[in-house]
Amino acid sequence: MHCVSNIRDDLYWLGASDRRLAKFESVYPIPRGVSYNAYLVLDEKTVLLDTVDRAVGERFLENLEFALAGRPLDYVVVDHMEPDHCATLGEVLRRWPDAQVVANAKTVPMIGQFFDCDISGRTVVVKEGDTLCTGRHTFTFVMAPMVHWPEVMVTYDSTYKVLFSADAFGTFGALNGNLFADQVDFARDWLDDARRYYTNIVGKYGAQVQSLLKRAAGLDIQMICPLHGPIWRENIAWFLDKYQHWSTYTPEDKAVAVFCGSIYGHTENAAEILASRLAGKGVRNIAFYDVSHTDVSYLISEAFRCSHLVLAAPTYNGEIYTPMEDFLRDLANHGLRGRTVALIENGTWAARSGMLMTKLLEGMKDMRVLEGTVTVKSAVKEAQRRSLESLADTIADEILH
Repeated sequence: MHCVSNIRDDLYWLGASDRRLAKFESVYPIPRGVSYNAYLVLDEKTVLLDTVDRAVGERFLENLEFALAGRPLDYVVVDHMEPDHCATLGEVLRRWPDAQVVANAKTVPMIGQFFDCDISGRTVVVKEGDTLCTGRHTFTFVMAPMVHWPEVMVTYDSTYKVLFSADAFGTFGALNGNLFADQVDFARDWLDDARRYYTNIVGKYGAQVQSLLKRAAGLDIQMICPLHGPIWRENIAWFLDKYQHWSTYTPEDKAVAVFCGSIYGHTENAAEILASRLAGKGVRNIAFYDVSHTDVSYLISEAFRCSHLVLAAPTYNGEIYTPMEDFLRDLANHGLRGRTVALIENGTWAARSGMLMTKLLEGMKDMRVLEGTVTVKSAVKEAQRRSLESLADTIADEILH
């Protein structure tokens, strides 16, 4: 049975949610599922904006047929060719053979790569600033390369002042009936997933997101319709500010995140002593993660959020403890910069992890490593406890002043 939601007048949401998928892109855990959004405008000409993942394809196609109510489908706008948004495109084009594909020059060959369908003679190739009038609505196309694929574009409807934003402004999480961000407590229930989505999926491409934000600033945007997650129609500036922070790698919070890898508990003990001292100095809401047991996508998100990072890891096979090394390399791959970092190393006969972590951090931009790396040899003794308290005092003074 169809599940179509009216956004306003002749604009409809045709998406569906997948609550069974364990990992998005087979990488990122999504315990709350994910939504796949597609949109339909029933103007003098009908316009479908993107399609959905194959997992929810049957529901989507049923929704589309119901919403069209026997009308032809005139245009399919392809903002993004990633399979979670285009897997059902081939079927749509087969069922509606007269529909024109609206896409940019980088998208058209990708369609041929994904599907064995001939779209020659049924494409409208658009470039930056081109428009499409369908009656009451005029759509303007804005190129957004590498946000986060090279062919990405966004579509602006000047009639309703809606930005169809592709993967920008999306979030993990299935929709639970409430379609709009103002119908949920977004800051409490959705912000962490939105941050984790951005930092892991788009985080590397901050400069490209900044370019898109600057061009979008020239548009009168009263609604944002992303391809994942709730639609924005209120308090848009608040969410734009989050993107401003994330895309400029500016810490969202003046806060401390402790990332600890520990084999037998001694390194964890050192990190806990430091965290306890921080709390005693008045630092609040300290985040503490075991890098061996926390999926790295959550660690990446928290590193983007916090101003100060503590990395605590033993030496392992003469290198950095593997989960910590993986985390740091992932941080570098996602382009994180501009953080203050404190280090705790451990080693029974050759403590090298601090030096090796410093080398990895030196390969990242604007990372400030605090002096006074604490070296534990096997287990914390009184001298290391004093060093940890001194390091905590330094961090607390920066956080609180």
